[in-house]
Amino acid sequence: MAEPLYVPVLPVRQHARTAYERVRPDIQAAMAPLWNLPPCPGVPLADLNKASWRKELNKVRGAHRRHPGWLDAPFAEEAQIPALAEVLAECTGLSRLLRPVTGPERSQAQQSAALGTAHRYGCGVGVRVCVPGEWDSGMTERVCQLLGRADPDVPVDLLLDLGSVLPGRPDAGKEALRALDALHPLAAWRTAAVLGGGFPRATDDMLELGELHEEPRADWHMWHEMRASGRDYLSRLTYGDYGVQPVTALSQEPGGGPPPWGLLRYTIDEWFVLCKVLSRGPNRTASIRAAARRIRDLPEFRGASVGAGETWLRDCANGPLTTSEGTGQAPDWLRAGNIQHMTYVVRCLLPG
Repeated sequence: MAEPLYVPVLPVRQHARTAYERVRPDIQAAMAPLWNLPPCPGVPLADLNKASWRKELNKVRGAHRRHPGWLDAPFAEEAQIPALAEVLAECTGLSRLLRPVTGPERSQAQQSAALGTAHRYGCGVGVRVCVPGEWDSGMTERVCQLLGRADPDVPVDLLLDLGSVLPGRPDAGKEALRALDALHPLAAWRTAAVLGGGFPRATDDMLELGELHEEPRADWHMWHEMRASGRDYLSRLTYGDYGVQPVTALSQEPGGGPPPWGLLRYTIDEWFVLCKVLSRGPNRTASIRAAARRIRDLPEFRGASVGAGETWLRDCANGPLTTSEGTGQAPDWLRAGNIQHMTYVVRCLLPG
């Protein structure tokens, strides 16, 4: 059986960190998150330590007292790499459970920093190979060159990142297998994970207020397609996804006001269930509680005892209309959505 069972791709933000902290201990033990720093466009080197994510990064590090994960800065600008590398190395040195990440298309300076940190602390390094479309066979040589620069005693992890895997990309599984056929023989990968984002980018005109809407879990379908291919390395592969946010959410800069509507989310076997709610106005409380009731009343609702995500939905559904207490804001909806999603995915991946 592959270890870990599940790699959630998460932003270094409060809602994601608290979701990771609040899943049950047995679920957390089966996970190894890939944490991503948000972009900091144009931020001078001297100000990076004051960036809005700096305090949250320390809390992410504190959350990894028992279980490993990876830490990446995929949106770093070239001029920011030295300062960011120092910050990430500090987190790795203090935690030893957060591994640095690099990739074949990163700059030589970034690769050297990640490989140096992995060697210094003996924690290993994640190699994030992005395949947003068709597999590029030239990537094999670039990964070989990167591996050739690594200390042979440093463990390496393959993080094959397919980006968005939505219904309009039916060949994603075939491209993932092409990539794995080429990359899997290159190293004794400690972990080999396939990552894909199947949650849709919801728009105002896509959803009716208060009505349940289903979107296919194309990344989950891709995973099963791959598992049916008969490759000999499949038993050693780990599943990963972007949780209940679209892939593009990682690259959004912090700040900005929320729209007048938001989403409650629930994950079932074949579908993401979305329900649009009001985030402001006199009907806000009624809108959110009604949406929570609709999800709670689904035949597939797993019950409040399963985890904190379901507990939040039940309590929200049962709350009074005379007060908005317990209805939350957008970060609370994301946290509850990710908790139920991560819990469900791990339970689905457990053997038997």
